[in-house]
Amino acid sequence: MTISSALNAAVMGLQVNATRLATISDNIANSATIGYKRSDVDFSSMVINQRASIYSAGGVRATAYKEISSEGALIGTGNSTDISINGRGLIPVTDQSGVNETAQERALMLLPTGSFAADQNGYLKTLSGLTLLGWPADASGNVSEVSRDSGAGLVPVNISVSQFTASPTTDISLGVNLPANASVAGESGDPFTLPVEYYDNLGRPQTISFKFTPDVSGGGVTDTWEIEIFDRASATPDVAVGTLSLKFNDTPENGGSIESVTPGAGITYDAVTGEITFAAENGPMAVFVGKPNDVAGLTQLAAPFSPYNVTKTGAPIGDLKSVEIDDKGFLEAVYDSGFRRVLFQIPIADVPNLNGLTAQNNQAFTVSKDSGDIYFWDSGSGPIGTLTSYALMESNTDVATELTNLIETQRAYSSNAKIVQTVDEMLQETTNLKR
Repeated sequence: MTISSALNAAVMGLQVNATRLATISDNIANSATIGYKRSDVDFSSMVINQRASIYSAGGVRATAYKEISSEGALIGTGNSTDISINGRGLIPVTDQSGVNETAQERALMLLPTGSFAADQNGYLKTLSGLTLLGWPADASGNVSEVSRDSGAGLVPVNISVSQFTASPTTDISLGVNLPANASVAGESGDPFTLPVEYYDNLGRPQTISFKFTPDVSGGGVTDTWEIEIFDRASATPDVAVGTLSLKFNDTPENGGSIESVTPGAGITYDAVTGEITFAAENGPMAVFVGKPNDVAGLTQLAAPFSPYNVTKTGAPIGDLKSVEIDDKGFLEAVYDSGFRRVLFQIPIADVPNLNGLTAQNNQAFTVSKDSGDIYFWDSGSGPIGTLTSYALMESNTDVATELTNLIETQRAYSSNAKIVQTVDEMLQETTNLKR
């Protein structure tokens, strides 16, 4: 009977508007919640098979969903581990129990933004207990090949293991000018010494000395120098760990650059890289001296002995000062010695249908059948945005819009209630016909 269908449709109208009212209430309550994604309701009409000259109301149904793909505004903070995504994508996290579970057992959750801080065990967590996940880097700061279509390679980010660190020196670059007039026959032949501090495997400062001796034998200009290398950390610091001979060009095209390098005992030379290698007390050492016919490295010009650009890798013992996350997603430990070390790479997660994710507590989401399979991207690559530190994402709720929706919902609810009242009165009239 059509009058009954009108009653059913009105009751359904009350139900769906009550659902919409619930989402509006949630949105307004969370309008100041960092990272909150507003809820909304999609109304769909229902149609009943109609008979000729008789219309039956089908009613309406509601489907609630989260606007996860909609981004909130970013606000700056003073915390380096406050992170957000500037664009599409979500941050991988796990719950409190996931810290001690294997990757297969761990709950993988996704967060639009988070204010992370180290707990008593060094894990980066939000105040609600969600732990940041990332790919660990090796001692050299490199991240190995990882699975990007699952969270198998992700581990809880822990910074306590890096409270102290030392980085040994493995490479030295020499930018030194040797005086051209010193390699003239008949000159004194006095050597020039260049001590270079480096750091051993335990972070202790050591010294390598380079002794440059000009060849003044024979007649005229020799343009030839002998270099002896002494490692003061060795048991025999006055015994050279290696020697080599350099001859410099004296031509209009390449004057002052290296012509040839003749390695001596304990030395190997690579003309492609311009580096010599030798065995220091704490391991192999590479020193850039220069390539043939190149002005970088060692030169011989009519100028004083000048170590103008001597650099090295490595750092002394350092105490962890802070952690920072760059726009590539690399989480670096910053030490008071000035040394920086990559600890983790934080990937950005994406799914084909962001709005199909299942909402969880604390603004987190999990993958569902409707969202599609997850994939982890490097920050700033593919279709996703860029990881941004020192920033949090505001709720994407607009209170003015929600209040407008509230008025519309109230009017719609009242109208459906009026239909119920009207149908009741009509049924009462029908009942009175038998009197």
